Amino acid sequence: MEEDPRLQVFKREWFENKDCLDIGCNQGLVTITIAKKFFCRSIVGIDIDKGLIDDAKCNLRNTVRKKQSQDILARGSFPEGLNSGALYERNVSQSSNEEILYTQCYPSHPREHDLLQRVSFHCENFVENMNVCPQKFHAILCLSVTKWIHLNWGDSGLLALFSKIWRLLKPGGVLLLESQPWESYKRYRRLSEAIRTNYSNIHLHPDQFRDILLDKVGFRSADTITDNLSGTVAGFDRPIIAFKK
Repeated sequence: MEEDPRLQVFKREWFENKDCLDIGCNQGLVTITIAKKFFCRSIVGIDIDKGLIDDAKCNLRNTVRKKQSQDILARGSFPEGLNSGALYERNVSQSSNEEILYTQCYPSHPREHDLLQRVSFHCENFVENMNVCPQKFHAILCLSVTKWIHLNWGDSGLLALFSKIWRLLKPGGVLLLESQPWESYKRYRRLSEAIRTNYSNIHLHPDQFRDILLDKVGFRSADTITDNLSGTVAGFDRPIIAFKK
C-alpha cells in the first residue's frame, strides 16, 4: 500500500497530527498506511462488513508485529530475558466484544510503538447508525464507497452520507471523495430486490455529486487532486476530489 498512487497524491497537511475517519475501510490497508506515512494523531476505520473489520484488526496487529521483528533483526539480538516467543503479550480489552490486542514488549520508534493506540477499526453502518465516533474529524476518507451506499439506500441514503460527513467534519476539514462512475452501477443492479428497486429510482448520478456537496451540503471548495492514477489497480483509477468545509 505504500506504493498506492492514491496515497502518493494525498497531502501530509491533511493528516499529520489530525483526527481522521475512513468510511468503508475494507481490510484497513489504506487506513493503516495513512497512520504510518502521515503520522495522524488518530484514525478510525469503519465498515459494515464484520469479516472485513476482523481482517483489518489482524492486519494492524501484523503490521506492528512486522515492525517489531525488523527492529530486533536490525539490533541483532533480543533484549535480556526476552525471546521470540515472548515479543507480544496478549491483553483483553474492556470493550464489549472483548477484542484481543497485542502490546509490544520491545521499544521501537514512538510513532510505530503507538500504532495500536492511534488506529482503531469498528463494524458500523454509517448511513443508519454511527455510535463509535461522537468526536469530529479533520479529514474523512470516502474511497470507492458511494456506489454501494447508493445501491443499498438509494438517493436518500447518499444524501444522508453526505450530510453526516459534513456534521462530523471540523471547520476547515477535508473530505476525500472517490466515487464510482454511473456505468459501474449497472453490473450490480440485480444483487437483491432492494438494490434492483433502488437502481430504478436513482435520480442523482455521480457527475452531480460535486454540485450537491458544494451547493446543497455546504462545502466551500472542491479540488480534483487527480483525474487519472496510472499504475492503480484496475477499476480504481478514478478521480479523487478534495472538498473543504
